[in-house]
Amino acid sequence: MSTKKILIVYFSHSGNTREIANQIHKSVGSNIFEIQTTKQYPADYDMATKQAKQELESNYKPALKTKIDNIKEYDVIFIGYPIWWGTYPAPIKSFLLEYDLVGKTIVPFCTHGGGGSGRSAADILELCPKSVIFDGLAIRGNDSKNSQNNVLEWLQKINITESLK
Repeated sequence: MSTKKILIVYFSHSGNTREIANQIHKSVGSNIFEIQTTKQYPADYDMATKQAKQELESNYKPALKTKIDNIKEYDVIFIGYPIWWGTYPAPIKSFLLEYDLVGKTIVPFCTHGGGGSGRSAADILELCPKSVIFDGLAIRGNDSKNSQNNVLEWLQKINITESLK
């Protein structure tokens, strides 16, 4: 029985999404890849959210500093991001548009400040209509360091270990 190949891709500004990505990585194995932009976001939260709002309103797609050469090798792609203004941030949009994800299983996960996953799953589906989108996980950013049980429960709920066989 062949095993499907997994990739965990994430963008993290404060480190909360990175924390969840690493927890998923510990649970399912796989390769892990951090999306980085050529121009960094401001460290100041208010300035970063102001920039994020402008990017969303202008449909901006930042250039990505890091690239994945072998995306075709992966069957399942976890995509992690913070929720900015009700959806994923612009670097995720750049990623989704840069790679051919037709036929891939996309498993979204996000961190948020209280609004859950917003419309991010619907927005992913809109850009990747020929991909299979699994039910995502939304973790409050402040809880990211203590969320391993939530991550494990979610992975069991979506039967990700079964779908990898």
